[in-house]
Amino acid sequence: MAVLRFLLLFFFFTAVSLGAEVKIGTLVNVEGVRPNYLTGYGIVVGLNGSGDGTTSIFTLQSIANMLRKMGIYVDPKAIKTKNAAAVIVTAKLPPFAKPGMTFDVEVASLGDAKSIANGVLIRTPLKGPDGKIYAFAQGPVSTGGGYSESNRGGKVQKNFPTAGIVPNGGIVERPLPFELSQLKELTLTLNSPNFSLASEIAKKINSHFKMKIARAVDSATVKVDYPPGIDKVQFISEVLNLKVSTNPEPTVVIYEKTGTVIMSGDVKIDPPVYVSHGNIYVSVTKTPVVSQPPPFSGGQTKVVQKVQTQVIEENGRIFGINSPSLKDLVKALNQLGVSPGDLIAIIQAIKAAGKLHAKLIVM
Repeated sequence: MAVLRFLLLFFFFTAVSLGAEVKIGTLVNVEGVRPNYLTGYGIVVGLNGSGDGTTSIFTLQSIANMLRKMGIYVDPKAIKTKNAAAVIVTAKLPPFAKPGMTFDVEVASLGDAKSIANGVLIRTPLKGPDGKIYAFAQGPVSTGGGYSESNRGGKVQKNFPTAGIVPNGGIVERPLPFELSQLKELTLTLNSPNFSLASEIAKKINSHFKMKIARAVDSATVKVDYPPGIDKVQFISEVLNLKVSTNPEPTVVIYEKTGTVIMSGDVKIDPPVYVSHGNIYVSVTKTPVVSQPPPFSGGQTKVVQKVQTQVIEENGRIFGINSPSLKDLVKALNQLGVSPGDLIAIIQAIKAAGKLHAKLIVM
């Protein structure tokens, strides 16, 4: 007999914040100071027969083109090697990157390669959105593991062997077209737009420097004028290290795939709230049964499985919550044995009823 059970994993975190002193640098981004994404197409060689097959035409053509640049002319149709694989190379170039700086690059198989572990990426140009080459990538690929296959055909896989990284495999060749000295004013963009926070940041900067140089343009932007004769790097560092008092908006984040609920801030509900809840249990029983064919029919005796499904539904329960805290509601639901899926549905229903005072994010 086999019983079908549903196992749900539930994590619940709560953090109540009544206001804290936080550095401005953790709340904003500086306009122009941002990473830049680079992309390239390359070839990983040195694979032990786990590379692209003959169906990946672009890999064979790329190998032929590479050899042609080295003075070796080969018909792409004559190439049968499986020790190479075509990959897409991606990287995130840090702000103010200068020629000679190194950084990590990521590689991912583009064809039907089984593994690119322990291969070597051949020099690959990395281009920006403008089509210009800003860096080159080359070096051994690390996938953090591999896979093994038993003689009986069972396969045990560790990590993901068709994607990996090249540590410090990228080197900057061209500086980014951005100079901090060109900016006439400092623009701060808030990670989470908020009118009160933007106004508070502007007031804090004006109060610290004892001059009206900062202004909140909107809920996501604060512009700051550079004081005359000041070092810009030192000024930006001083601004970002200033602390402001924050009062974050209460938020409930729901991740339905894993049954995770995260509460942040002082989440409130309007009591009383009445909830009706019931559970359904599904039981599947398999019993071996011998199937005997009729005499002289030429059939064979076989053992088959008799499947019986039983559905049990609990009576619904109605309970009320008079506390204004969502934390107390969740605690009561946990004591009743409510599953994470039901808990998520109840929270969404309370929000739809207008009783939950928090920002609800469903992922």
